[in-house]
Amino acid sequence: MKTQVIENKNNKSIHTKNKIVFWIATSIIFLWEGLMPLGTLLFAHEYFNAGTKPLGYPDYFAYSLIVCKIIGATALMLPKLPIKLREWAYAGLTFNLVFAVISHLVVDKNIGYILMPVVIGAILSVSYYQNQKIQNNG
Repeated sequence: MKTQVIENKNNKSIHTKNKIVFWIATSIIFLWEGLMPLGTLLFAHEYFNAGTKPLGYPDYFAYSLIVCKIIGATALMLPKLPIKLREWAYAGLTFNLVFAVISHLVVDKNIGYILMPVVIGAILSVSYYQNQKIQNNG
């Protein structure tokens, strides 16, 4: 009986740790991929295409990318959203980051611009991994 109580406390502690790590990683993603592009669009509109124009992408691509990032990052912050929609949000944000790395590798070869989406991708993968652990443990 005593070992079962200890196991329950340990499981609860691990579950709480998973949630904390998940929310920290997901909040960073929301700030970076959701709020920053929205802030740029609303308050510094002249820079809305600062990341896409040097790579040769048209302005309409920057607008659609901003909208998709905001929707995807917001979807991750809504735990009551159906799991399939959140999975698509993770996938979309992952594709965005992978193609950002490829674009910078091909066009400007700037290591800082290449590493930033890699770092954000690592944080996104932590969020996804922790989300999976939370879903599997109830």
